[in-house]
Amino acid sequence: MNTQKFIVSGIVGGIVMFAAGYVVYGLVLMNYMNTHPGLADPKIVHRQMSEFVWWALVLGHVFYGLMLSYIYNKWANISTLGAGAMAGAVLGLLFVLSHDLPMYGTTMLLSKYSFAADVVGSVVVSAITGAAVGWANSWGSKA
Repeated sequence: MNTQKFIVSGIVGGIVMFAAGYVVYGLVLMNYMNTHPGLADPKIVHRQMSEFVWWALVLGHVFYGLMLSYIYNKWANISTLGAGAMAGAVLGLLFVLSHDLPMYGTTMLLSKYSFAADVVGSVVVSAITGAAVGWANSWGSKA
């Protein structure tokens, strides 16, 4: 595996995921998620933007980008926008379901509506991120 390609495409993926996550969750789904909470009060559960722990938020996105980059480079040899988007959507769906189903089953943080919105939002963000990682993997490749 090309370490430089892994790191560069992983960081590109992290940056794109951060931006796409802001658009999908911070702009498109924010009001919906706040009006369809589980039994927990969103004002207690969600931090205000001024209270975000930015280093944790940024690192979480970078590690997700690195995870996709590792899979794409080590096992799947994905280096196109389309293949990256498809793999990102599938991996994102599997990841969000593995996370949200146990949370929905054991906590009151998600309603069935916020659960569904989070699954859709995660798949969209993961597809966009996967496309960016696949595209970045093509950099420097001979046509």
